[in-house]
Amino acid sequence: MPVYQKLVRDYIPEVIENTGKSYSTRVLNTEEYVDSLKKKLYEEVGEIHEADNTKEVLEELADALEVIHALAKVHNADIGEIEEIRQKKASERGGFDKKIFLEEVED
Repeated sequence: MPVYQKLVRDYIPEVIENTGKSYSTRVLNTEEYVDSLKKKLYEEVGEIHEADNTKEVLEELADALEVIHALAKVHNADIGEIEEIRQKKASERGGFDKKIFLEEVED
């Protein structure tokens, strides 16, 4: 039996069960959950990097956004608060629309 040792979406056990396969799961405590969410975000970012086309990139961005929603919730925030912070930073520092790549800064 393959060992995964990772956080999965809530309905994945049902999906596995519907295939007739056996599995084991456990519920994480809060500390483990936050740590697993952070690891999951790294996993999703890696999958974004590896995506070959727009459809795959959008799928992986959606997965990453789901993890971000969950991380916001465990920190007693919501995506609206994160969006406000994002907008504030964008108005103060800009976004990434101009494709500027910083190569060096004189000391």
